[in-house]
Amino acid sequence: MAKDPDGQERHAVRDPVAFASLVERHSAALHGYFARRAPQAADDLHAELWLRAYAARHGFDPARGSVRAWLFGVARNVLSAHWRGLAAHGPHVPRNPGSDDPWAAVDDRLVAAALAPRLRALLRELPPVERELLLLVAWEQLTPSEAASVVGIPAATARTRLHRARNRMRAGAACDMAGDPT
Repeated sequence: MAKDPDGQERHAVRDPVAFASLVERHSAALHGYFARRAPQAADDLHAELWLRAYAARHGFDPARGSVRAWLFGVARNVLSAHWRGLAAHGPHVPRNPGSDDPWAAVDDRLVAAALAPRLRALLRELPPVERELLLLVAWEQLTPSEAASVVGIPAATARTRLHRARNRMRAGAACDMAGDPT
């Protein structure tokens, strides 16, 4: 990566020619975001993300966070619109209270196959914002501050909620490993 990636990326957001460098730098991570959450629609959502990001590039505010966090925020909005569109076309899409995105596919994506059912249940029990923060940090490798920017909360609040989510997941997994089906 360049010596001043933030400065170069801020320039690339506004410059139509340099915008291509953002696509090259962030495409794999953003496609992974969609592939883990909506595998069947990942390619289409990824394309929609870049269309929306390019169209909204003049609205990027560096004071609100990094370019990476801004792009993940756009991705989150694209995914939410996708789930709302599916829900509008029928009840066949599973819904989580207070959330616009189903998490049934999370089970297939967990590395710890032996704990997958328990971890899936623990993830579903997390409040939607805590779940999103945890997954943005764990899967997408965002910093807690970047994840805070994506979900639209203060960084300190995100760190607190992330700590809480990690503790809940650890405690639940520990109970499962100890044979306690709580």
